[in-house]
Amino acid sequence: MTAYFLRRLLLIVPTFVGITIMVFAITRFVPGGPVERMISAARQMQTEGGSSISRGAGRETSGQPLSEEQIQRLKEYYGFDKPILQSYFEWLSKVLTGDLGRSTRYYDPVWGMIKERIPVSIYFGLLTLVLVYGVCIPLGIAKAVRHRTGFDNITSIIIFAGYAIPGWVAGVMLLVVFASNFDIFPLGGFTSDIFSDLSLIEKIKDIAWHTVLPLLAYVTGSFTVMTLLMKNTLMDHLASDYVRTAIAKGLSFKQAVFRHALRNSLIPIATHFGNNISVVLTGSFLIEKVFNINGMGLLGYESVVDRDYPVVMGILVISSLLFMIGNILSDICVALVDPRVRFK
Repeated sequence: MTAYFLRRLLLIVPTFVGITIMVFAITRFVPGGPVERMISAARQMQTEGGSSISRGAGRETSGQPLSEEQIQRLKEYYGFDKPILQSYFEWLSKVLTGDLGRSTRYYDPVWGMIKERIPVSIYFGLLTLVLVYGVCIPLGIAKAVRHRTGFDNITSIIIFAGYAIPGWVAGVMLLVVFASNFDIFPLGGFTSDIFSDLSLIEKIKDIAWHTVLPLLAYVTGSFTVMTLLMKNTLMDHLASDYVRTAIAKGLSFKQAVFRHALRNSLIPIATHFGNNISVVLTGSFLIEKVFNINGMGLLGYESVVDRDYPVVMGILVISSLLFMIGNILSDICVALVDPRVRFK
């Protein structure tokens, strides 16, 4: 087993290089980068200042506010003057030293921007993970043992309705109903404006008050897949020969479910557990945008919209590493749940 996991850890290196070099190359070809943004800002300043667009031959015709020399200096400053591979390996060498670069939009260190927002995303991610697994596993068990009953049909309608609505759409609906119309919850944010003046108990209440609606939006679409996966897997095992043999030997139905069928039914659930680590940390782009939660998701959304490539790459570094480590943790979870698994 040790050799297997060592090989998996070594595979992280080429996989990481493949993911990052592909996205790095895309950022070089997508229009609207920092150089184009500076040209656009200069053109806007020129227009607002009432300066003439045409001032001579060549540059005047195109309306270009910057000279070729100025554009070349901008490309050198942002690293766009070098070949893609050379720029990538220079960026990778900095990443290996812990330097994720500086934002081309705010000129702050990327790691500092990410570090400020990680606690918020971890908070919502862990709550979502606990709530989803804490509800879906018992609900899936209850639906399996009560298959085709009124309870099963009603809960299926509810979870399928939630699955049909994207989380960010559910967030908008929750804001309209409970924040705008009834004024029960806040319209967004993670804390109130007077948070620093509150006592400890009041701060906890304030955070909980701001947590309810985003958390509901996070878990809206997650219940269906996990619940039905638990239900269908458990039903397959309940219909197997070893469960019927256990009942024939004198075990009650409840004992057969929890002593034999349940552990085997948790295997598919365990395969998804490790992959959720990246989701726990990076959050949801659109949900954090809807609720204006200053977490990793909102940072990622704004960096993509603003073409802030260093921040995009910094978030990609963290999320890709967590995803690959999560895959290894999923294998470990499967090995712990399924005694038949042997890694050789």
